[in-house]
Amino acid sequence: MMQEFTANLDFTTDPRSPQRWLFSHISHHKLALLIMFIGAFGNAALAAAIPVYIGIAFDAVLATPTDMRAVSVAAWGIIISQAVRAVLQLGRNFSSALIGERLERDIRQELYLSLLGKSMTFHDLQPVGDTMARATNDVHEVNLMLNPGINLVVGSANFMMMPLLLAPRYDWALLLAPGFFVVTYILALIHYLGVLNPVTEGVRETFGRMNSRLAEAIDGIELVKGDAQEEQEIDLFAQNAGAYRDSAVAQGKLEARFLPLLLLGITQAAGFTHALILAGNGRIAVGDVIAYMGLLSLFGFPTFISLMAYSRVSLGIAGARRILELMQSETTLDENSAGRQQPLRGQVEFEQVTFGYVAGGDVLKNVSFSVKPGMTVAIVGQTGSGKSSLVKLINRTYDVGNGRVLLDGIDVRDWNLATLRQQISIIEQDIFLFSRTVAENIAFGCPKATKEEIVAAAKAAQAHEFILSFKDGYETVVGERGVTLSGGQRQRLALARAFLTNPSILVLDDSTSAVDSATEDQIQHAIQEAATNRTTFLITHRLSQIRWADLVLVLRKGQLEAVGDHNMLMETSPAYRRIFAQYETDAANPR
Repeated sequence: MMQEFTANLDFTTDPRSPQRWLFSHISHHKLALLIMFIGAFGNAALAAAIPVYIGIAFDAVLATPTDMRAVSVAAWGIIISQAVRAVLQLGRNFSSALIGERLERDIRQELYLSLLGKSMTFHDLQPVGDTMARATNDVHEVNLMLNPGINLVVGSANFMMMPLLLAPRYDWALLLAPGFFVVTYILALIHYLGVLNPVTEGVRETFGRMNSRLAEAIDGIELVKGDAQEEQEIDLFAQNAGAYRDSAVAQGKLEARFLPLLLLGITQAAGFTHALILAGNGRIAVGDVIAYMGLLSLFGFPTFISLMAYSRVSLGIAGARRILELMQSETTLDENSAGRQQPLRGQVEFEQVTFGYVAGGDVLKNVSFSVKPGMTVAIVGQTGSGKSSLVKLINRTYDVGNGRVLLDGIDVRDWNLATLRQQISIIEQDIFLFSRTVAENIAFGCPKATKEEIVAAAKAAQAHEFILSFKDGYETVVGERGVTLSGGQRQRLALARAFLTNPSILVLDDSTSAVDSATEDQIQHAIQEAATNRTTFLITHRLSQIRWADLVLVLRKGQLEAVGDHNMLMETSPAYRRIFAQYETDAANPR
């Protein structure tokens, strides 16, 4: 599978099916698994020892004279066996809990690495809320599948074995009742799981939809409050929450009709009748009847616990299927680890480039131009003309549909993706800042930068003064997405981040749109200095930036209408003159 980023995991997995994938994860913990199975068998065997010892004691009491020594041996047998059982039970539960937690950790790590390797096309189409539901709740369901789910399933399976193993010690005919229960239980369980799996998958899917809508509402909370649409959002969330509730209720109704509850009663009644008949015929003693009924009572554990255990397993597999589905979603880009890994000079060429985010919806059509290293290029055009889409093809945020994008004469697809992107810095209109310190945000693309280098980059971006105005200066923690900062402050921090990485190609997507005139003049000077000796693309409507650009690209409805410098285009391109005139009008009449 193609990935934009890959990292070596400490384990290998088999993604051919959810069951194989889960087994490949669980099989890495062989010692803990062995302890869990030994503990489960020992727990069941020593639980079966209780009715056996009680039967022995019962016969000893009925004997003439009473055999108190046998009663004493039986009592000590119960005490010692249950003490050992407690230790085995502790080991079993500890091992299953350990595997479950490690399983959750490993799956979450594998999923996170997979998400980092997905292309922007994938992330554009995948709802964030649903992704978070899979990365948190579904992963935790896998943990619960193992502990208590599989832990109880393994334990109950061993409990079912004990009556079959120990009934013949009294009489082989006593195998009939436990044999009936085991066979009918397995048949009922197969049917139960067949109808349960679709229901549990529905539970996980409705939870994902509910979480997705919740994430959208929170992410767009400013719009919700600004338009006073809280009531509408409450109704929409209630619908999704109701769908999730209905799925959970459907699961509960299915569990309530679980047939083994009836089978247990039939088995105990038939077993008791059969044992009494054998005792009446002198084939078994009264104590054997007591012990036998105690063994049949062991079926109560798998019967009652299976209501919860198999639901947990089914929910875990449904969660694993959703996680695996996310991980196996196709991505359109590959990191090309064997590609070119050399410094960029900054030459950029577009050859008959056509691109669209979805099939049949081209936003760029047959675009061709050439940029020499060190040139400053202004990209102008009306909203929706494809300006931002064009620059995102340079660092392979997206891949072209047709044609080629060449850097230093080499197709971008032939470059190592990490090497390529480390040398291209893009500052977009929608600035993203992490909930970290100012210094950490500036140094995000260059984490080993020194404090002096960070300060120098901030000064170059005209950000140093406002940073020092904060109480904690460069150690000030900004809010999520930088909401505690103004638009101009966010853009200057983004500029500082770009300056610090010292890219060969710098792309500024309307990077001064949220600053005042005085600050714009300062940033303009910083951009001119940053553009020296590096290829710079400016998506802008600022007249001053357009005038000093070496090359201007005029886009209209996804097509390259004209190419040239400002003076040439003013003479030769009606489309450019119209756009420039519109920019002059906007500048003269600011909102």
